[in-house]
Amino acid sequence: MTAPTTPPGTPPTNSASGKGGRSMARGIASFASMTMLSRVFGLVRDISFSTVFGAGWMTDAFWVAFRIPNFMRRLFAEGSFSTAFVPVFTELKEKGTHAQLRELVARTAGTLSAVLLLITALGMLGAPWLADAFSNNVRPEPGQHQLIVDLLRLTFPFLMFVSLTALAAGALNSFHRFGLPALTPVILNLCMIAGAWWGSRLTDPPIMAMGWAILIAGLLQLLFQLPQMAKLDLLVLPRWGWNHAGVRKVMRLMVPTLLGSSVAQINLLFDTFIAALLVQGSQTWLSQADRFLELPLGVFGIALGTVILPTLSRHHVNTDRAAFSRSLDWGLRTTLIIIVPAMFGLMLLSEPLVATVFQHGKFQAFDTRMTALSVFGLSFGLPAFALVKTVLPAFYARQDTRTPVRAGVAALIANMLFNLLLLALLFQIWVPEADKAQGTMSALAHVPGLHFALGLASALSSYLNLVLLWRWLRKADVYDPQPGWTRFLVRAGIANLVMVAALLAGLQLAPSFTEVSAWTRIVWLGVLVAGGGLVYGIAMLGLGFRPRDFREH
Repeated sequence: MTAPTTPPGTPPTNSASGKGGRSMARGIASFASMTMLSRVFGLVRDISFSTVFGAGWMTDAFWVAFRIPNFMRRLFAEGSFSTAFVPVFTELKEKGTHAQLRELVARTAGTLSAVLLLITALGMLGAPWLADAFSNNVRPEPGQHQLIVDLLRLTFPFLMFVSLTALAAGALNSFHRFGLPALTPVILNLCMIAGAWWGSRLTDPPIMAMGWAILIAGLLQLLFQLPQMAKLDLLVLPRWGWNHAGVRKVMRLMVPTLLGSSVAQINLLFDTFIAALLVQGSQTWLSQADRFLELPLGVFGIALGTVILPTLSRHHVNTDRAAFSRSLDWGLRTTLIIIVPAMFGLMLLSEPLVATVFQHGKFQAFDTRMTALSVFGLSFGLPAFALVKTVLPAFYARQDTRTPVRAGVAALIANMLFNLLLLALLFQIWVPEADKAQGTMSALAHVPGLHFALGLASALSSYLNLVLLWRWLRKADVYDPQPGWTRFLVRAGIANLVMVAALLAGLQLAPSFTEVSAWTRIVWLGVLVAGGGLVYGIAMLGLGFRPRDFREH
């Protein structure tokens, strides 16, 4: 019997669904290619940062000052606002007039601007208290507190600019314009690269240049979106619209989503608070590790979630349950095909990757090993991070913003407990008795490596979040898994095992990445990454996967 050319049980693709699948595939390709370009520049940004500044109390101060407004940005720009605005905008686009769309954009932009202006002002005024909360008061570094305050007053205005940028991006995405919004973060990366290499020569201390770079980037990112908005005839003056029906609906959806979207960010702030108690450099090691997860998550996980939300919203508005299920099923399978091998690759190659990318200038071998610990712990949760990005749109497309809150709060509490439990466990295992005798807080601030607990805790809590979301999605009875899942998982599992075996064999032959020259690292890392990817691709083809499976529902 001839083997089927598509996964067993995959329903025949009619013309409509085929077009839908190809449309989403094109959308993901557009978004992912632009995001890949952004991530490449992000990598250059982080290499520049680590080479110029290294890892220490000044870089920790910068990451604290960047994370706090970044927390608000992801809350308002990429979190609750986007997930509430896109379904409302899409519904009006399908059923209303263009004049109503313009009115919604104007009223939403005006209301959002007023709220964020107040938050930004409060953040700048409260900078000294925020610096108090995120400084190491057990082993304080002279000048670090004031440096955090000064940087916060530069980075907080970034919040308002980037949130308005997110509004424009949401409107563009609803018109299937994914490329330009995905390219916008390149501006931030370019500004930070310029700040590291050239701006640092003009400021005292040099790290202050990074604060100015973020402020300028926020304004430029907003300006970059405006020509495309004008082409769609959506470039309008912001107007106060608290009583506007569309704005009220966005706000009503946004309030519960605010908590749901804030879970990951609250976890990040909690991690930042704990990292402030650890060895100087811990904030930087954790932040640099995020870069390696952002590449697969941004290029694919977030890309798929961004593209699939308008599609699921349209199917829900048109009450097409079968198309809704096919689109979501396609998203889940495609996510697993890409993200699981990325997880194994990051875990096994954590030290080679960090050494090759960051071990230059002031970033030493010790920093490489500490950052690699964070990469390993965080990478374990990569499938959960990505699948959550795929599953959440299934709730938001139906304008169900409460269910994700329940899962998110449970994950938030679990993450805090995991942080404390794993930190206590590592404290008992790693900290020498002589350091323990000096007191717990002193030992935490003296013994390196304890930040590993924070990455691992984030991974575990994400799996809990995913399990709860999946359970409630099935209970909602809006998704029917398509046939062929068992065979799909078995074949994907075998392909990943073959790739892992190849990488382990390659690592046995490779030199110690922290001890060899930069060019030797580049060559060996290229061999390992290309070899692992090639083995995985051949295994996938041998097991029956074909490129067309990525575009079919």
